[in-house]
Amino acid sequence: MGVNLNFRLDGLSLLFTLMITGIGTLIYTYASKYMRGVKYVDRFFAYLSVFMASMLGLVLSDNLICLFLFWELTSISSFFLIGFNNEQEKSRKNAQMALGITGFGGFFILTAFIIIGNLVGSYEIGDILNSSEFLKNSFIYPVLISLLFVGAFTKSAQFPFHFWLPGAMSAPTPVSAYLHSATMVKAGIYLLARFTPILGNNIYWNTTLMIVGGFTLLYAAINSLYKTDLKGILAYSTIAALGMIVFLIGIGTEYALIAAMTFILVHAFYKAALFMIAGIIDHEAHTRDITLISGLRKVMPIVALTGCLAALSNAGIPFTFGFIAKDLIYEATLHHPIASLQYPLTALVILANIILLYAGFQAGIKPFIGSLPTKFEKL
Repeated sequence: MGVNLNFRLDGLSLLFTLMITGIGTLIYTYASKYMRGVKYVDRFFAYLSVFMASMLGLVLSDNLICLFLFWELTSISSFFLIGFNNEQEKSRKNAQMALGITGFGGFFILTAFIIIGNLVGSYEIGDILNSSEFLKNSFIYPVLISLLFVGAFTKSAQFPFHFWLPGAMSAPTPVSAYLHSATMVKAGIYLLARFTPILGNNIYWNTTLMIVGGFTLLYAAINSLYKTDLKGILAYSTIAALGMIVFLIGIGTEYALIAAMTFILVHAFYKAALFMIAGIIDHEAHTRDITLISGLRKVMPIVALTGCLAALSNAGIPFTFGFIAKDLIYEATLHHPIASLQYPLTALVILANIILLYAGFQAGIKPFIGSLPTKFEKL
């Protein structure tokens, strides 16, 4: 049937593999302390290990059907992780919503993969790469990319499928830090990046990704301004960052793709750090409401320093990794092939980055400045 357990390690899969295992190792270390004393902690680490293995299988698969199987395994394992606190009705509902949306997208992905396999006569990604022009000239090309877009957008929380991600913040913080900064939400990004050499460099592909990514970026960035829950702020800033990456893949130039790959890594670093900091604050102060938290630098000096560094990278301040990513993003928009779009697109990105700078300040710096409330003095 042409279904083989084949794997390929190229530049794209290597980037994601190192991110999954590298950030994953740090998350395991963090969770070993954070989840101490929690009921069913062994079950938690089992789910997390299944998820990590599924993500590795997804980014390394050289066969479309195997890629789909690992894609679905990430949805199933994330369902158990998001709903880990299953005694809470909110956690159960949010886990069901995440599974429903990503599972819905999986159906479209499978349909697209079967069509591609039938057209090319092979499910091997290596063979399909050589059939790029054939697929782009096919009468079914618009349907094919539409199916892929629905699947990728559901997983990477693009508008209008974004609403499951803020709800998924009911998961334990190590889950949010791992799934929603470096891995699960990046699966849709990986799929778009993997198929860009095959189906990209086409007006329908590029325009759709630019419009959806750009709108998601601005919409989510603005929404992050109105959140007071730390994980809520980080959830919407994550959706905005994912929109930024989709937008860059849509531009499709060499500048844009380099910027997208760099930003994927930068975002994984600073967003995982900010999520873990939010978890520490919640664990110790028993609240994530930024209107109730201040002055924590006096009792958490190391966490405060870490939060400041993560917020600076998020803002793209010089001498941080984030600065390199933001510089590359502006380089990509200013070198857009259509000259009339260069300045409007750059203005859009600058506006979104200003808003995201404020979101990073709210999550990484604001909890640590100001006077320390009396109730937090014994933390």
